[in-house]
Formats: sequence, C-alpha cells, structure tokens
Amino acid sequence: MRGGAWAAGSFETYNKGMLIEGVFAAVTTPFYPDERVYFRKIEANIARYSRSLLAGMVVLGSTGEAATLDDEETRDVLRTAAGAASPEKVLIAGVGRESLNATLALAETAAKYQYDAVLVRMPTYYLPAVTPAVALNYFRAVADRSPLPVMLYNIPKFVPYNLPVDVVAELAQHPNIIGIKDSTGDLARLEALIAATRSAPARTVTVTTVFEAVTARMLTSQDASASEAATFVAINDLAGGMAVASAPPKPMIKTRTKEVGFQVLTGAGGTVVETLEAGGAGAILGFAACAPQACCEVYAAWKDHDLKLAAEKQSRIAETGKRIVGDLGISGAKYACDFNGYYGGRPRLPLLPLTGDEKTEIEALLETIRN
Repeated sequence: MRGGAWAAGSFETYNKGMLIEGVFAAVTTPFYPDERVYFRKIEANIARYSRSLLAGMVVLGSTGEAATLDDEETRDVLRTAAGAASPEKVLIAGVGRESLNATLALAETAAKYQYDAVLVRMPTYYLPAVTPAVALNYFRAVADRSPLPVMLYNIPKFVPYNLPVDVVAELAQHPNIIGIKDSTGDLARLEALIAATRSAPARTVTVTTVFEAVTARMLTSQDASASEAATFVAINDLAGGMAVASAPPKPMIKTRTKEVGFQVLTGAGGTVVETLEAGGAGAILGFAACAPQACCEVYAAWKDHDLKLAAEKQSRIAETGKRIVGDLGISGAKYACDFNGYYGGRPRLPLLPLTGDEKTEIEALLETIRN
C-alpha cells in the first residue's frame, strides 16, 4: 500500500473492495461571509448526518463546491469531516483534479483520514483531446495507484464529458474501480450501465453480520478496542482492592464477507427506485444534504419490497429536489439546508445567493419535507 496509509495487517482484506449501498448525502461546504471555510459548521452538519439513516456521506463532490477550494482547504475539509463522522457511516471523498498527480495526492490524503473510497471525475480542461482511449488510460492510471477504491463520477452538467457506457464497462474490470455515480438522470443510460457491468468480477468486501458496510474507521476502532482488552484489568483483580473508575473495552465488531459486483448509483432523485429495481446499488443525492430522511424513506420502502410506497416516496422528492438542487444549484441546496436545520450559508463566488422570491419558493417546497 502506498504511503503507509493503513496500519500493517489491519486493512489487507478491507481494501479488496467496499460496499457502497443505500442513500448517501452529497454534503455542502459551509463558508463564513468572508468566504473562509466554516469548519465548526462542517463538524455540526456531519455529526447530524451521522445520526440519520444515511448509509454515508460524499465530501467535496459537486454539491460541496470542490472546484472552488484550493488544495490546503480541501485537505482540511476532508480531515474535519472525517473527524466528525460516526465510524459506521461510509465516507467518500471527491478528489478530482485536472492532473493525475494532483488527484492521487488528494487520494492519499483521503486514505490518511480513513475515507472508504474516492470519487473521481474526468479532467476536461483539454476537452477536445478527451477520447475514450484517453478516459480509459486516465482512470486506470488513477486506480492503479490509488490507496483507496475508486468510484467513477459522471456528471456532464458540470464536467462536459459523458463517459461512454462501453468505457465504463471496460473500467469495471479493474480490481480497484468499484462503481460509478451517474448524475445524468437518464434512466435508459443507468439501465445500460447496470447491464454492461454485470460481468465485472465480484469483489470480496467486509460487512457486518446484517450485511451493512464495515468502514475503515470501524476497523480502527476495533483495533483500539483489542489493544484496550489486552491491558484491561478488572477492579477486583487490582492489588489492595482499591476502587478504580474504569470502563471495560468495547465489544469486538463481528464481520463476515460478501461478494459484490460493480456498483451503479444514481445522482438523480427521480430515478432511485428504477435504478434499484434494475440492479443498482443506491443513490448519491445533493437533495439528501437538506432532506436526508425523505430520501432514505425511498430506499427503506424499496428494501421492504413495497414498490408502491417507494414510488410515492420518490415522487415526493423528485420534482422538489430537481427544482432546488437541479435548477437553483448550490445556492438552492445551501438555503434548503438552512431552512431544514443544517448549516448551508452563502455559496462561494462567483456563485450568488438566492433572491428573496427564490427563498420563499424553497420554503414552500419544503413545507412538508422537514428533518
């Protein structure tokens, strides 16, 4: 493993893959009015997401205004978010940059702070030169050297290159490329991605006894508990019978393994149920940053095999999410966070905050979608 990111022996099995299943929030990055990163609010938001039903969080994706942060700010945001997250929540770091070395440097940072996977977009500054061969070579080069499992990120709305389905199918064969977040909202494309990647080799992932993800931070906690257990002495065994206030170590995490194929997640709230029904793994949603409960209810109903309820829950968030996050963008997502009890704040320039009428519209849209 490059750079000594993992403790020796602790993560050898873990890094064969990662279960990325369920609903994930693409979280925002709060700023002070003078545009400095507001780290205390990142901590507060992440701690609250950790108490939700979310499977995990994506830090510094498009909703996180990653493109507006410099490298030092990016590293500090990754550190802060990881420190505030519950160990049970899967953490995915957006590390896309315009060069291979810069992307890998941030992947190393994410590994240092024990993220579970990295989300990587295609560099497109030199878009006319981006061919399928260029895309294949780039993502393979990232995956060959990344210390963490790689998820492809396809969002042509912001990154003007739509990864061809056949390119994704080839990349799915790489042992360190575990999935894709596709934010096109194109159901036919999502179904095609799922069908084209079914032949990808299965990866052995570590899961809990109820088949939920086991994160890097959970394993670190387990190693710490094992160390505590090795030195723990019961009060009654202490010489002289002196009373000492001491808590026993935490119980060890029971794990098992699961075979997981290439994982396709949608980035559009209106296609969650259809993606799951086609064999997808879940969703990464900007709307979940302000309404995680409503988004998780869609997945919960589907897991309960209640397709009618799942469709109803999805219809409740689809158009609202499209308007707030899709149309009004980062400013809409951030104001919606403010309205629903998270900290959003202002976007960073060149983006502008919402008008009064737009804020009123969001408040009306979220009237029945509160957290």
